[in-house]
Amino acid sequence: MPKLHRKGKGKPLRDAMDAAGLSGPELAEATKEVDPAGKGVSPATVGRITGRGKTARDTCEWTTAWYVAQALHRRVNAPLQDLFDMPPHLTVKVERSTPDAQEE
Repeated sequence: MPKLHRKGKGKPLRDAMDAAGLSGPELAEATKEVDPAGKGVSPATVGRITGRGKTARDTCEWTTAWYVAQALHRRVNAPLQDLFDMPPHLTVKVERSTPDAQEE
């Protein structure tokens, strides 16, 4: 599965966190509520996808984006599509068989 890209270098995420009144560690804790396994997203990962510095990351796993978006959406209107984008192009390549007429 392709990784999702945070929108606007994480600004929509930071804005949603501010509106929800959540810090990074508090958002990480809130993701445990929406994770069926109860593990959630680590505070370090939340920091990377919401950050602006050298350690900031523009992509994350689909499940990470889902848990973060769900935790925020429970508190403010912040659906996944407002926070993350699909990659601009997918690198999936499909192998095609040679038609029978072209076989050697």
